[in-house]
Amino acid sequence: MKITTLMENTACSPEFACEHGLSLYIETGKRKLLFDAGQSGAFAENAGKLGIDLRQVDAFVLSHGHYDHGGGLPRFLEVNRQARIYVNQFAFEPHYNGREKYIGLNPALEGNSRIFPVSGEISLGEGLTLHTLPLPPMDSAGLTVLRNGRFLPEDFRHEQYLLVEEGGKRILFSGCSHKGILQIVDHFRPDVLIGGFHFMKIEDEDYLKQAAKTLLRYPTTYYTGHCTGERQFALMKNIMGERLHYLSAGTQVTV
Repeated sequence: MKITTLMENTACSPEFACEHGLSLYIETGKRKLLFDAGQSGAFAENAGKLGIDLRQVDAFVLSHGHYDHGGGLPRFLEVNRQARIYVNQFAFEPHYNGREKYIGLNPALEGNSRIFPVSGEISLGEGLTLHTLPLPPMDSAGLTVLRNGRFLPEDFRHEQYLLVEEGGKRILFSGCSHKGILQIVDHFRPDVLIGGFHFMKIEDEDYLKQAAKTLLRYPTTYYTGHCTGERQFALMKNIMGERLHYLSAGTQVTV
């Protein structure tokens, strides 16, 4: 399986655009998938520079309903005319940072005939499954959801995960791991995990060191970026060594 990072906060070279967001192009033995689309259409420009034809993508998975993962959806709909788009059933709830800053999806997209709301676990065939987890809410970190006219602390019920089982390996894709990276890894225990840890606002070095040690208890190799934070990654890398890798826009890895 080959994974190409089409968008991330950083780029491996100046020729690739970067922005606060995430987009991954996944090639399995039989499928071509897009996992998230960044916050703009720039992921598509990077795909072109890498020789990736987004028209050939046969399924799109949105990890959760935040703009930095689904803002590029309109561009994908323009470029690709066939792929079904899988979103959690709660992805289009109004998501905010506090009460003023809207960080959700474009509400005009809700109801689009190609967007398929997912509830619980669903098989996409050929070793691909989507999962939501009934894990207890994590610290909302000031994020909210507008529900029934009231701002409530975000419970991240709109987050879903893509599990790919191929070649005897379990590869898990998690956009931001809002439900808690340690809980997610403990639940799935994958061979490879690809996605953000959502540690970018954590300044407590002892917490980060302990998290790194906890992640090492599992037989998992980690590829991360975006909301993990560059400083946080560097600290954890010192502990985790070759079990932890960073994904920048324009990079490709084979697992």
